[in-house]
Amino acid sequence: MRERAQGCLLGLAVGDAMGAPAENMTAAAIAERWGRIDGFLTDEPAGTDDTEYATFSALLLLTHGPDLTSDHVADAWVTHLADRAGFPGAGFSELGTLENLRAGIRPPASGRHLHSWSDGLAMRSAVHGVFAAGEPAEAARLAAVDGAVSHDGEGIHAGVAVAAAVAAAMGGAEPGEIVDHARRAVPADSWTARSLAASVAHAGDTAALLDAVVVSQYPWTDLGPEAIALAFAAFLAAEGEFAAAVPGAVAMGRDADTTAAIAGALAGAHGGLGAVPAAWQALIGPVSGRCLGPVVAGWHPLDLADRLTERAGVSA
Repeated sequence: MRERAQGCLLGLAVGDAMGAPAENMTAAAIAERWGRIDGFLTDEPAGTDDTEYATFSALLLLTHGPDLTSDHVADAWVTHLADRAGFPGAGFSELGTLENLRAGIRPPASGRHLHSWSDGLAMRSAVHGVFAAGEPAEAARLAAVDGAVSHDGEGIHAGVAVAAAVAAAMGGAEPGEIVDHARRAVPADSWTARSLAASVAHAGDTAALLDAVVVSQYPWTDLGPEAIALAFAAFLAAEGEFAAAVPGAVAMGRDADTTAAIAGALAGAHGGLGAVPAAWQALIGPVSGRCLGPVVAGWHPLDLADRLTERAGVSA
C-alpha cells in the first residue's frame, strides 16, 4: 500500500511536470513540435498548481483525517491562500473561489461560480483515493467534502471519479475495474458519466476521443469532464502501464498538465512506485510553493505519500 501511495503521488507530479509545456496545445501542434512523446519535454521539468493543490488537500487530510469538513477546507483556504498577491498558473475556479471566500461566502455556495465545472478538483482528488485506499465510496465522499469549497455539479463529479478510481487502484483493481469504479461514483445522467463512457469507447483512438469529448467552441481547456475523459482514456489505452499512460495523456494536449497528472496518479496507484521510470523519478523534487507559498513548499510527494498512509492507518 505504501508503494502504491508513493507511485500515485509521485506519478501525479511526474505527469504534471511532463504535461506543463504542452498545456493548452492541440495534439497536432504537440506532434509537430516534439514528435512522439517519450519523456519530459524540457531539461528542467517543473510542476504547476496541480501538484501544489494536491499537496494542500493532502495536508488537510493529515490534519483532519476522515473527520474533514468543508468548513475545515474553507478555513484553510482563507488562512493560507486568501491573502496571497498572485497565483501563478492557478485556474479560474480557484480564483473565483477565493473571491467568494474573501466576500464571506462559505461552502457550498463558495464553489458556485462561473467555473465550477473545471478540473481543479479532479487534479487534486487523487490524495483522497490514497487516504481511503480500497474504499472508493469513502474516497468519493472525501473528495466531495473538499470540493464543495471550490466546485459544484460537474466539477465535483469529475473529482469524485478520480478519487474513487485511485482508491480502487490502491486496492489492487485492474484498469477496467478502476474505470468502472469511477463511473459508478457519478450520476449516470451526468456530463462526467458520458465523458467517461467515451473514454472507454475510444481508448486508443485519439481522433475519435477528441471529437467525442472536446468542447471546441469554449476558449479554455480546463473542463472537468473533458480532462478526466482524456486521462482515463490514456490510462486504458496503456493498459495501466505508467510509461505509456502519462506520455499518452500529454500527447493529446488540451489541459495537458492536469490530464497527465491524473493519468500518472492512476497508473502510479495501479503499478506502484516501481512502475515510474527511475529517470523520471529522479527529476521530481520537493514542491516549490511557487503558486501556493510556504504552506506547501518543501513537501516531497514521496514523504507526503508515507505520511498519508500512516495517517490512514491511525484513523482506521
